[in-house]
Amino acid sequence: MSKEIIYTDKAPKPIGPYSQAILINGTLYASGQIAIDAATDSMVNGSIEKESNQVLRNLGYVLEAANMSFENVVKASVFLKSMDDFNSMNKVYNSVFENIKPARETVEVSRLPKNVNVEISLIAVSSEND
Repeated sequence: MSKEIIYTDKAPKPIGPYSQAILINGTLYASGQIAIDAATDSMVNGSIEKESNQVLRNLGYVLEAANMSFENVVKASVFLKSMDDFNSMNKVYNSVFENIKPARETVEVSRLPKNVNVEISLIAVSSEND
């Protein structure tokens, strides 16, 4: 079993005892990302669209560090503070997953780290596993 910790300075540093992602046997398990801009180490606030964009940008950096892209994603988990934000988040999400839609669940939760409105985690598989 080959287990590799994936880390990139382009995405926010973990705020707890976990890795940005773990790559094991060609499958990437990316931890949930929130709307922190790693370049400024500050939260991106203002709207669910802005937060969703930053979250997906962060996940893109993690995928890139594992030599993958959104095309490799097979599963996404979306956590929303309010289901009222579902349609707005979905528009941003759809702009990243235009061609291949991964399996996904979206759930409303009572609270997220740093009181953000959205968190997304991913599972991706290397195309070398085809």
